[in-house]
Amino acid sequence: MNKIVPRNNEITLSEDEFIVSKTDTKGKILYGNKIFIKISGYEEKELLGQPHSILRHPDMPKVIFKLLWERLQAKKEIFAYVKNLSKDGSYYWVLANVTVTLGENGNVIDYHSVRRKPSAKAMAVIPELYAQLLQEEKRSGMAGSEQMLDALLHEKRTGYDDFIFHLQH
Repeated sequence: MNKIVPRNNEITLSEDEFIVSKTDTKGKILYGNKIFIKISGYEEKELLGQPHSILRHPDMPKVIFKLLWERLQAKKEIFAYVKNLSKDGSYYWVLANVTVTLGENGNVIDYHSVRRKPSAKAMAVIPELYAQLLQEEKRSGMAGSEQMLDALLHEKRTGYDDFIFHLQH
């Protein structure tokens, strides 16, 4: 696929829209609901089998995905604010809830994600925070970005999950 050039055109979800997708254990898309396909700008056949990272916006700090994969590999769910990139270069923000599907033997079968519109409160904080994390990442790598996020959470005397939930409510 060609590299998508981001443009300053935001697509917003309505309050009652939910994006649903499923990926295999490597992050390749197995399923996407109609809203997912529509907002991505891709045809279903273009999405299926592709890595979910084709939707990754360059404004996203890698530390957020590091945290996401650490949680999933530990068979735990995660909530995260994510800026995604549509095929036409537009972007959209979501609050993603990613969960693990386990088989009878406890092995990971796949990942399931449900995404919704983030709150105005979150959008007043997250874009600037991510810009700072990305700037630190460019300066001192992902470790520096992770230290910055940890310092912010420590300063606010909260954990990652509580920070995310507080912004949504």
